[in-house]
Amino acid sequence: MNKNLLEAGKIVNTFGTKGEVKIQPWADTPEFLTEFGNVFIDAIPVKILSARIHKGCVIAALEGVTDINTAISLKNKIIYIDRDKVELEQGQYFVADLIGIKAIDAQTGEPLGTISDVLALPTHNVYVVKGAREILVPAVSDFVKEIDINEGVIKLRLIEGM
Repeated sequence: MNKNLLEAGKIVNTFGTKGEVKIQPWADTPEFLTEFGNVFIDAIPVKILSARIHKGCVIAALEGVTDINTAISLKNKIIYIDRDKVELEQGQYFVADLIGIKAIDAQTGEPLGTISDVLALPTHNVYVVKGAREILVPAVSDFVKEIDINEGVIKLRLIEGM
């Protein structure tokens, strides 16, 4: 798979009988996916003809998908986007870029492990750090002191009990 392609959601069902698909977005908001003119399915570019939000999902009409049978064949397929088509705001990162970076204690410089997962919880994300032990760190400024994707390091401030 092309390294510029990032997982952005999953087709979870059809919608109606005219070939629209229901996409579960893997982004901060479902609106994010509606901003793209093209997505990729099985590394093949697919034009989005229309997209709208419905109950937290994206309902999309895709080029070449004009009936329910074609739409059903796409169920459970992963939707990818081209990272070069996305401008993230300051302090935002792709989860794919966070996985595997080194976590260190911001106060002592001690290595804590690596980010193994990012849990998307209702209030905020939580970084899962795997090292000598597993540490769950809320992805908020009280705990995350610095992220340097280029260096592959995240500096975390831990509190007693973490």
